Amino acid sequence: MMIFRAEGRNAANAPTLIDMKSPFALLLLSFPFAGWLHAGPESIERLDPALDRYFAAEVEIETLCQGFRWSEGPVWDEAGERLLFSDVPVNKVYQWKEGDAEATVFLDPSGFTGNDRSDGEPGSNGLMFDARGRLLSCEHGDRRVSVLTPLGGKMTVADRFEGKRFNSPNDLAVHPDGSIWFTDPPYGLPRGQEEKSRELDFHGVFRWSENGGVTLIHRDLERPNGIAFSPDAKTLYVANSHAPRPVILAFPVKEDGGVGEAKVFFDAKGLEGPGMPDGLKVHPDGTVFATGPGGVLVISPAGKLLGRILCTRPTANLAFGPETRCLFITSQDRLLRVNLKTNP
Repeated sequence: MMIFRAEGRNAANAPTLIDMKSPFALLLLSFPFAGWLHAGPESIERLDPALDRYFAAEVEIETLCQGFRWSEGPVWDEAGERLLFSDVPVNKVYQWKEGDAEATVFLDPSGFTGNDRSDGEPGSNGLMFDARGRLLSCEHGDRRVSVLTPLGGKMTVADRFEGKRFNSPNDLAVHPDGSIWFTDPPYGLPRGQEEKSRELDFHGVFRWSENGGVTLIHRDLERPNGIAFSPDAKTLYVANSHAPRPVILAFPVKEDGGVGEAKVFFDAKGLEGPGMPDGLKVHPDGTVFATGPGGVLVISPAGKLLGRILCTRPTANLAFGPETRCLFITSQDRLLRVNLKTNP
């Protein structure tokens, strides 16, 4: 089953079709949104006056480039003055710089180095820089978290828990102490949860540290996905991309590297629009910007929905630009940008 034709250009310079048999397409079918696919234009939905702290009255939602299969995992590269983001199905990381009409390939392959993975989501997903300025990647196909070395080669950070391979690390966050926290749903496996080579019987949230290796943080979410820390690193947010329970959880972070009992920070059930809780980032003032039904949800530190950036298509992830002056958004086949007020 094919759902729509993208009008942009992919890496092969040809129109793209989304294959609804692939695991990532399950996200597209989780909400009734047929009328949204070609709806437009993109807009800001203001639900609370507090949203005006972030967006000017006539703010523009720019399309910077398009034509991707499923854009994901954006991160701003301060040193290179560019945005890096994954196109998961085509196994590439792209880069975009100010003034560029199109994105160019930065890494190929990005998340699978084998010989036969033309289906599903083999590429990298979430990207992040560590404290040393090295690029970290969640690699679906190779089922690991990796780091790109200064000379260009990759090293494995983590690929197993208690001797068993991960499902497909999806997104990650770096704690101030240098530890790497990441989620592990089944989306990158060739047959998803039914994949015969799957070794873990749960979808976990994990922590890696240089001295302690990999520890399990949480194992009771159906589809753990986006992950981020509060500005003081005392709260860990994790999105659950699961239609029956589309929530963002908040975990108190303990000094020993563990977490306390999770609380529902935000429940997206009942919100209209394509998509569900997926990627998220936290503004320096503690406000959570999270992808979800309709596009991007702007949620106060107390868990109140202030408004949405309505992207008209399923929206995977986001990243703040330099000095938090803008928000980059990976929305299905496009890279979008919205300017933010610099002193909210």
